[in-house]
Amino acid sequence: MKIKISIILAAFVTALSACNTAVNNKNEAKMTDNVFFHEFDTPYGVPPFDKIKNSDYLPAFKEAVKRQKAEIEAIVNNSEAPDFHNTVEALEYSGAMLDRVSNVFFNLLSSNTNDTMQKIAEEVSPMVTALSDEIYMNDKLFQRVKKVYETADTSAMNSEQKMLLKKTYKTFVRGGANLGEGDKEKLKEINKKLSVLKLKFGNNVLAATNKYKLVIDNKADLSGLPQSVIDAAAEEAANAGMKGKWVFTVQKPSMIPFLTYSDKRNLREQILTAYTTRCNHNDSLDNKDIVKQIVNLRLEKAKLLGYKTYAAYVLEENMAKTPQKVNELIDNILSRSIPKAKKEAAALHDLALDMGDNIEIKPWDWWYYTEKLRKKEYDLSEEDLKPYFKLENVRQGMFDVANKLYGLTFKINKQLPVMYPDAVAYEVYDGDKMIAVLYMDFFPRASKNAGAWMTAYRKQHRDQKGNNIIPVISLTTNFTKPTATEPSLLTWEEVTTLFHEFGHCLHGMLSNCTYRSLSGTDVPRDFVEMPSQFMENFAAEPQVLKSYAKHWKTGESIPDALIEKMKKTSTFNKGFTVTEFVSAAALDMAWHTITAPFDGDVNAFEKEAMDKIGLIPQIIVRYRSTYYSHIFSGGYAAGYYSYLWTAVLDADAFGAFQETSIFDKNTAKSFRDNILSKGGTEDAETLWLRFRGREPKVDFYLKREGLE
Repeated sequence: MKIKISIILAAFVTALSACNTAVNNKNEAKMTDNVFFHEFDTPYGVPPFDKIKNSDYLPAFKEAVKRQKAEIEAIVNNSEAPDFHNTVEALEYSGAMLDRVSNVFFNLLSSNTNDTMQKIAEEVSPMVTALSDEIYMNDKLFQRVKKVYETADTSAMNSEQKMLLKKTYKTFVRGGANLGEGDKEKLKEINKKLSVLKLKFGNNVLAATNKYKLVIDNKADLSGLPQSVIDAAAEEAANAGMKGKWVFTVQKPSMIPFLTYSDKRNLREQILTAYTTRCNHNDSLDNKDIVKQIVNLRLEKAKLLGYKTYAAYVLEENMAKTPQKVNELIDNILSRSIPKAKKEAAALHDLALDMGDNIEIKPWDWWYYTEKLRKKEYDLSEEDLKPYFKLENVRQGMFDVANKLYGLTFKINKQLPVMYPDAVAYEVYDGDKMIAVLYMDFFPRASKNAGAWMTAYRKQHRDQKGNNIIPVISLTTNFTKPTATEPSLLTWEEVTTLFHEFGHCLHGMLSNCTYRSLSGTDVPRDFVEMPSQFMENFAAEPQVLKSYAKHWKTGESIPDALIEKMKKTSTFNKGFTVTEFVSAAALDMAWHTITAPFDGDVNAFEKEAMDKIGLIPQIIVRYRSTYYSHIFSGGYAAGYYSYLWTAVLDADAFGAFQETSIFDKNTAKSFRDNILSKGGTEDAETLWLRFRGREPKVDFYLKREGLE
């Protein structure tokens, strides 16, 4: 009997072992099939978009978190005395797999999302946040970093190593490393909640944006609209299964032309109201409670870390340094722009009366009468310009500027996988040297967030062997799609938007840094917009305009007379545009300078903030709180002012070219070497002084905006 039992047991163990082997082999096969478990096997290591499955993400995140934890443990348990290489640099190079999967997932979450990805995000965002907290509140790891920070021989270090050491130490301190255990747990919980709330906010905005449609079935209601706008609306309707009707959305390429040209005031009011009340209807997509939770959690976080307000916490790391400095800038500009906006409003009212419209100018009237006034005073309309701004031509003109400034060339590579069929991939060359991959994704879709942005699927850096890893950069916009009868024709605002985002791309592509966390656009928030806004200046230069502004039908260059009209109107309506923008910066600062938890009415708070700065009733703040994604789901909390701060810098930087010539080789080389290639390897102030040779002056900005 004993013999039989032993035989049975032996057989069972053998079978169990075989079963475990089969399971392990199966799991190993799954890991092998998951594209994120290995370096991407693609040209230039770009993401294999065509092979990525939704089911890949969660296992990849879990494995990536596991691997980085092991890497951190190895640093902590290193028996050697802590030094820059075995502690600070080792930490910098940890988390390669997490960086790989995060960059793909979160970038696609913004540009090509779906319900499954949104659910995955709700699970992985707290997971990634928890890992970050675990790292930066790891006392043993912090003690090693602190030891290096206090004892390192910085004289033997280059500027980038010094900055990495400084930044790493400050990240630990600002991440809660000096807190007691109880407060560390509080901070972890705050960070976890914020990661979920920010996702929810953004998802609600996307859903609310996609939900609204202005459906027109009476041709008379199209009065005033150009044929190109009507055709685009007909195509939108056909795509929505409403052939024979016309559909307008609150995506700006659809909404702004409607507001600009529609003679139907009631419909203008309807679409603008839909836009400005998104996520503000006390329904499942309402964001008011989320706004309150976010600002209160941020305040609690700031106070835990020893700051009076969240803005004070954020700005410590920016060029502005304090909320007072930001508010001084905001007040200074508004004191100039609001009086100008009031004059503009009065002029629009007078024009309306002349046209027989005895009305009080409302926000939904501003675009309409402004366009009429531009036509009357300058004989210039947006529709006069659009035929010259074919997307492909503008893009080539932009590439030509980069070639003349920095010697770059761009070559389409149709073999590279793309994130969406409409997207285009370019190889970017500096002379004969391939330096970057650039993706461009131009058109709106339900799976894409509104707006325009640059991002990196991989930042430029050097690996541990010193090999340069080229960046993989993406430029995303929401421009009007081509129709059956017309190509994609841009408005002037869209032209400058494209140049702007391309400026960010150049910052990422021309990076020449060692460490990933310091490369490209990883600079203070109020410096990052300088290279992008700097590029906008070139779009309007006559010789640049001549190179890309060619009539899409005839191929003829834009006439000098039209360029002259553009020049004359360069400060037209600036009271509105500057005030609308700066009011949003003021609202951001209002939310993030609260000193006590907020439990009031979000709309009332917003109104009080706008009344305080004297915003006139004809202008609505650029982003109302419930859809202010920049600050409640993006990275611009207490930082939206940065566009204004860097406007002073970009105007002054372009002034350096105006003082020589706009394609002066020496000035371009200095800008590239001292700004674009340096990333965050040195303080922004140092980089600026090295380029310009002096402190920035506000004169160039005020002149450009007509606010002298």
